[in-house]
Amino acid sequence: MTAALLAAHWPAMLSAAERAHAAAQSAAPYKFEFFSADEAHEIDAISSRIIPTDETPGAHEAGVVYFIDRALVTFASDDQSTYREGLADLLNRVRKSVPGVDKFSAATPLQQDGILYELELQQTKGRQLFAEQGARSSFFDALRTHTITGFLILPEASGNQSGVGWELVGRDRDHTFQPPFGYYDKNYPGWQAGTTSNEDNTKP
Repeated sequence: MTAALLAAHWPAMLSAAERAHAAAQSAAPYKFEFFSADEAHEIDAISSRIIPTDETPGAHEAGVVYFIDRALVTFASDDQSTYREGLADLLNRVRKSVPGVDKFSAATPLQQDGILYELELQQTKGRQLFAEQGARSSFFDALRTHTITGFLILPEASGNQSGVGWELVGRDRDHTFQPPFGYYDKNYPGWQAGTTSNEDNTKP
């Protein structure tokens, strides 16, 4: 997602993150806006292989599936057909690759990773072949982008619960600049009034 698109869709992304956080924390069943319950279960399983749960929380704990569900009826509505067609194709791959298994979520983690690897490899070749024709994003590309966005969005938006995504990539949540600030920094989010001498440093 480019910086321009990010800026244009930022309010909707924050809204999606807030809904994802609320849904992940609620004991009540979530009413999906785009996915059916079965589709949501599969998307949750796929995103959980993109950012798996190990010694740190993953996409499942961050409620990424709820973020994606909201995204597909707001800022990412252009990707609806990509998800519909892509998920159906993925489930067909599962049935062909793993006899007796008809859902991605029912496959073992090793089988799931193998299926996603083959899908990514094929879609990477497709991008190279059709790049000059302006082909739309592939299912795997779209899902990976939305998974990472939902996982790493600002903790203040409640999408990246407790900053777990930032901790995973080693980002410091604290401000990196130090006083003295210029006058224009006063009242910046996170700014706090200091002693009299420090306050004098906020003057131009």
